[in-house]
Amino acid sequence: MNAPGPAVGVVVATRDRAERLATALEHLTALPERPPVVVVDNGSTDHTRAMVAERFPQVRVLAHEANRGALARNDGVRAIGTPYVAFSDDDSWWRPGALARAAALLNGHPRLGLLAAQVRVGPEERPDPLNATLAASPAGRAGDLPGPEVFGFLACGAVVRRGAFLEAGGFHPLIFFGGEETLLAYDLAAMGWGVSYCPEVVAHHHPAPSPSKERTAVMRRNELIGCWLRRPLPLAARRTAGLLTEAGRDPVARTALRGLLARLPAALWQRRPLPPWIEEAARRVDGQRSDDEPRLEERQAVTHDR
Repeated sequence: MNAPGPAVGVVVATRDRAERLATALEHLTALPERPPVVVVDNGSTDHTRAMVAERFPQVRVLAHEANRGALARNDGVRAIGTPYVAFSDDDSWWRPGALARAAALLNGHPRLGLLAAQVRVGPEERPDPLNATLAASPAGRAGDLPGPEVFGFLACGAVVRRGAFLEAGGFHPLIFFGGEETLLAYDLAAMGWGVSYCPEVVAHHHPAPSPSKERTAVMRRNELIGCWLRRPLPLAARRTAGLLTEAGRDPVARTALRGLLARLPAALWQRRPLPPWIEEAARRVDGQRSDDEPRLEERQAVTHDR
């Protein structure tokens, strides 16, 4: 695209993590691409807003009074004016030059709606295990896309075509936060947009310690909400029955089940099954996951609450 101004902007969702956010913004505002940055504050009660105003006056803040979860990213995408939008969390940032490379890939592949970057973790820059999973995606690779097609990604390592993201509806309100990426990938693919893993684009992630049991329950709940929203009903029923069996002995499963049941009527009301060709590809991706591997949705979870 030859539009004037930066091709890629950055949207950061945050809540009560001012010092971590400051580190992320130091990296983002120093990028050679000089992207505009929008911070969407999900009702912070610490000094997040004052910190950004004092130390990063060039960064725009959208201040919410309540926590909107992943929907904060939707608000940021609507507010930013760039044709492409990169997501960061308050513990992540992009490698210098990565956004320029992402823009080149999106320019050169008009059907590409979202690219999933290679994610490097911590100061040691360890490869995130999800990188290898995405690289080996059994969904295949279309000739008009720059990498294998995928149905998952880490939000803090994603760059979207703004128009495609908004056309697909962005992140779904029923998911709120945790594992929201798979549902967006489904919705983009169902509308004809490509979602590809592009390891030449690199994001850095410095997460907090491992998720709590509460976080794990949220991930299990959200995986099943997505299943009821988009996948075949027998599959959703079978997976829910499995969770029900676990709930008899596992408090995490019981918490997940309660959350699912509270949201199930809305999920059924908003249900929109995938087209058959997308469902077929999604089943191949399901088959990639062995019983002893972490679920893709669990790898997609950030390791802190918003």
